[in-house]
Amino acid sequence: MDEIEIRTLQKFLASPYRQEIELQHVRHMANYTTLRLRIREIKRFTIFDIDETTARTWGRAMLEWADTLAQSEQSGTESGAGE
Repeated sequence: MDEIEIRTLQKFLASPYRQEIELQHVRHMANYTTLRLRIREIKRFTIFDIDETTARTWGRAMLEWADTLAQSEQSGTESGAGE
């Protein structure tokens, strides 16, 4: 691989199935940076290297989903937002 620097930003367990998620800052020799998402499920790993634009889009979508879910739980209804 062409990385020159990998720095862990966060590492946590996802509920309810306890996948281990690690977010890494990766600086590449080709003079670009990615956010690496490493998801471990028992012995299997899934790895995504994404750019800043993708990280923003993905992050916003996750926040919108969580906010919508929280609002629907407060009002006692479940929303099918994004389905």
